[in-house]
Amino acid sequence: MILPRALLLSLLLAAPAQAEKLANRLFGAMAAPSAQEAMPIGSYARGCAAGMVALPETGPTWQAMRLSRNRNFGHPQMVQFLMDLSVTARDIGFGRGLYIGDISQPRGGPMTSGHASHQIGLDADIWMLPPRRLDLSAAEREEISSIPVRSADQRSVTENWTQTHRELLKQAASDPRVDRIFVAAAVKIEMCKTARRSDRKWLQKIRPVAGHDTHFHVRLKCPTGARLCETQTPTVDELSKGGDGCDETLMWWVTDYLDPPKSDGKKPRDEDAPKKKGPRDFTMADLPRQCKAVLASD
Repeated sequence: MILPRALLLSLLLAAPAQAEKLANRLFGAMAAPSAQEAMPIGSYARGCAAGMVALPETGPTWQAMRLSRNRNFGHPQMVQFLMDLSVTARDIGFGRGLYIGDISQPRGGPMTSGHASHQIGLDADIWMLPPRRLDLSAAEREEISSIPVRSADQRSVTENWTQTHRELLKQAASDPRVDRIFVAAAVKIEMCKTARRSDRKWLQKIRPVAGHDTHFHVRLKCPTGARLCETQTPTVDELSKGGDGCDETLMWWVTDYLDPPKSDGKKPRDEDAPKKKGPRDFTMADLPRQCKAVLASD
């Protein structure tokens, strides 16, 4: 539901107590980006974004999917990255380019459903389905689904996984704009097995995360000069020389993660700790103060 801008502003400014309860609804109801200089504000999972631009719904080498969600907006650098990668996808034989899923809402911020991240215009989901057509109607884009490249038991890749998928991920990870790429654990394990010993540095950016069997999630670095963007904390692999993320800890995702060790019956130390806030619990007070100006902007 898209609310009239006057009502949004009254909720945000005239009735601050009410606005504090509606951060995700306020951002989810915005139909267009703010008329501001492009700026990611805050962190990937707690922020908003000014001056975003729309990825055109259809281009020569891509189509934006699930248009009803109104989440095909990103920082200009993200939109350009997706256009560039779609050309690469076509050139290496990944169908006719890319089907691109959620990027961000018009002004970023927490969403009413789905993602915890995707809040500052620097995250995007890319389907594992190589496009056969780039003339899908809006209705077809709601009905078509991507393909799983991870088995149902989560331990291996399926017959849908191809060398072209691998090459596309390698090309994406090799782009200096990219911070990291999230994939199913089975995909990372398979890529570690097949990567050449002399060509593995890019693998460090490929990260196993649950829930990525039909798409991969690209996260860009904070753009140069984006003073309000919070850089992601480096991992051990990033801090070490030559780390590729293919060590024994990777196998945790297909061992203890899927079949946790039995409990010893002792009460966990943090059982009584306060529940951590999720993105749909965020109030405006939980977000950077600049996010109020993003909502209030024309």
